[in-house]
Amino acid sequence: MDELDPINRRILQHLVADARTPVTELARAVGLSKTPVAARIKQMEEAGLITGYRAILSPLKLGLTNVTYVEISVSDTRQKALEEFNAAIRLIPEIEECYMIAGGYDYQVKVRSRDMAHFRWVLGEKISTLPYVTSTTSYVAMEAVVEQNWVDI
Repeated sequence: MDELDPINRRILQHLVADARTPVTELARAVGLSKTPVAARIKQMEEAGLITGYRAILSPLKLGLTNVTYVEISVSDTRQKALEEFNAAIRLIPEIEECYMIAGGYDYQVKVRSRDMAHFRWVLGEKISTLPYVTSTTSYVAMEAVVEQNWVDI
């Protein structure tokens, strides 16, 4: 799948908006019959373009109203140390996102918590105890202005 044609792009746009859209409805929307649309979806799945389907939960409805971004510096950036850190941080359920960063610190982490007390516990008992962590700096989000979970196709 080196290139997406306009029909595949439209199929993906519909699936991103609602992954539960029936194939018959997708077919109608893109002007093809059900069989070729199903085949295109299968091809995009097999090519790894579509990696899965999932339910998107509302963090707010789950009581996770506090968002904090944490900069993390580590003492060792050799491959083995980074792999240990990466494996350990993946085990913290409050970590919504984690990126290795090139710059003044090593990792940028998005933490979802119930409130500041819960965040403080996550920071002190989980993040700060991760292997190789030397320092953290936290930034509390006051309001979500734009929050997306999809990419424009």
